[in-house]
Amino acid sequence: MFLRGNQQLNAYAVSGQFDTLRGWLHPQAIYFLKRRKQQEQQYMFEQTFKNIDDVLWKEAGCTTELDYTEQSSWMLFLKYLDDLEQERTMEAELVGKTYAFIIDEPHRWSAWAAPKKEDGTFDHDKAVTGDDLIDYVNRELFPYLQGFKQRAAGPDTIEYKIGEIFGEIKNKFQSGYSLRDALELMDGLRFRSQKEKHELSHLYEAKIKNMGNAGRNGGEYYTPRSLIRAMIQVTKPKLGERIYDGAVGSAGFLCEAYDYLRNGWAGGNKKPAKLTTSQLKILQTKTFYGKEKKSLAYVIAIMNLILHGIDTPNIIHTNTLTENLADIQDKDRFDVVLANPPFGGKERKEVQQNFPIKTGETAFLFLQHFIKMLKAGGRGAVVIKNTFLSNSDNAAKALRKELLESCNLHTVLDCPRGTFLGAGVKTVVLFFQKGAPTREVWYYQLDPGRSLGKTNPLNDDDFKGFVEKQASFAESEQSWSVNMGDVDADSFDLSPKNPNTPEEAPLREPEDIIAEMVALDAESAKVLEGIRKVL
Repeated sequence: MFLRGNQQLNAYAVSGQFDTLRGWLHPQAIYFLKRRKQQEQQYMFEQTFKNIDDVLWKEAGCTTELDYTEQSSWMLFLKYLDDLEQERTMEAELVGKTYAFIIDEPHRWSAWAAPKKEDGTFDHDKAVTGDDLIDYVNRELFPYLQGFKQRAAGPDTIEYKIGEIFGEIKNKFQSGYSLRDALELMDGLRFRSQKEKHELSHLYEAKIKNMGNAGRNGGEYYTPRSLIRAMIQVTKPKLGERIYDGAVGSAGFLCEAYDYLRNGWAGGNKKPAKLTTSQLKILQTKTFYGKEKKSLAYVIAIMNLILHGIDTPNIIHTNTLTENLADIQDKDRFDVVLANPPFGGKERKEVQQNFPIKTGETAFLFLQHFIKMLKAGGRGAVVIKNTFLSNSDNAAKALRKELLESCNLHTVLDCPRGTFLGAGVKTVVLFFQKGAPTREVWYYQLDPGRSLGKTNPLNDDDFKGFVEKQASFAESEQSWSVNMGDVDADSFDLSPKNPNTPEEAPLREPEDIIAEMVALDAESAKVLEGIRKVL
């Protein structure tokens, strides 16, 4: 990026001070410079992540995409925390105050990960490396960070989150030289602006997606973002409402809901909503809530929300299903539930005792939990295996009955096979509102018109027809409605049976097919005989 003939203007452009250029350059020129700056920054971030992955690939302690994401996450978190503390220090100095650091000086990023000389360049003489670095990280740094959980004032503080993260994650670097390389690369990332966080959030999401694609249980970490966005557009969360995911995974639902409310993409508007300071505080601190059982997913969820703009996420590291439904009070309930609980998990007998409908099926227990956690009038959108709609076991029938009687199950989205890579199951999305029984269910059979795979996943365009038709529950070849009076009162079978699918030609009897084959053979023999005579 270079502006000929004026060093000062060039300095403004390079440093990103585009507002200063307004009186000097045409708006289109400024727009072009902004785009160039963003592209350069994005390329730098992408290259840094790629280089870190290259270092991890050579590291003996890291063998899978899960390891790459885990190790990147703890370094990324500490770099973010250092940038946050530096930013808060400058803000305090501007108003004549002194900032109290969270991290003690010997353990700050600038002391051990990226020591600098007075001119701001990297100080290789002070940088610990090799076995000494591994020894410091394992024996001093991690135990110090783990201790924050006990020292924190409460679970909603960043200190508590630090203790939780480093109580669950382990350093898997065995070579201090590899770790030193990764730290120097990570130090090149910046979290000083929301734009920088936004760029990093996209790259982090890509890592989560790769991690999900790498294993058989891909849906455990990654729900397709186009599906999440469609669920949010139908559920329509509002500012001031509390949004909950009790199987938070990598926090994809909460991150997309934050983008929906913060950036106003509900009506196709890509510009950030103009929120007051109090509204922004509510969005940051009193809107998004989640629970996660698995350690790695918990760490990823925290980091993902931070990168999306939520500094102290309300995510609790716990097994959601150990909470007794009888103990849930009105103050514990939420306005919106968005979730994709684990497929095919099994829970122990003691966990099942927390639920009125006893079953070992994890997803069925989660659905009971979500119904209970909604306020009266609250809205839910939950992904579940399509067999839930038709299973004939007592638990499945009882749960369908409970859902239909306590909630208005107004929409069922029937997703195509391949929606979740590696999951090997077909899924549906249940959209419901608590407080009134179901009178009629509207179904939509999603058909993208192609086979889905790693290189050809669902996209936002695939859901446009669903979102548009759902607004008025319109009928089409892909959508139809079922009155509850037509549903079997014993089985409560809700299987999607599309009455509007064009009728296929009836299958012919085997005798007819054989007779036609014999006739064709005889005709072919006559043609060949004619050819022989000519020859």
